[in-house]
Amino acid sequence: MGVRLVTLDDWDGFWPLVRGFGTAFPEGESREFFAELVVDPRWVALGYDDGGLVGYAAVQDYGTHLRGGARHHGRLHDLYVAPERRGRGVGRALMAAAVEWASTRVRYLEWQAHHERSAPFYEALGYRGEPCPQPEYPTFGIDFRASGG
Repeated sequence: MGVRLVTLDDWDGFWPLVRGFGTAFPEGESREFFAELVVDPRWVALGYDDGGLVGYAAVQDYGTHLRGGARHHGRLHDLYVAPERRGRGVGRALMAAAVEWASTRVRYLEWQAHHERSAPFYEALGYRGEPCPQPEYPTFGIDFRASGG
């Protein structure tokens, strides 16, 4: 199957992933956030479907920037793969789809990743993190103009 847009009808399969990634919100409240996100054109929720959702990515286009103009910044908020499905290309496919979506909308895409738990994944894809105020969460980024986008 592969990567596809997530819809409100996917909630039952999406919730275990959100819960697995970690959330402080109860299901009802999270479902309300999800319902807003999947219809907001500034966001994309992508799921990896393999007979059911096994991973997801959520990316936001922050829109026009006062000093930077249109197509300025986007943020990869979440990229999560169920532990039993890791190491099978799911995360790589989700990241490729997230980058493709962002490349048509923003100049910069950025995200943070825990230096031990997730930064090695992004480094294996060729991205390099930069130090930030929270040293355990390096900042990663793509400048689509610099990369030909």
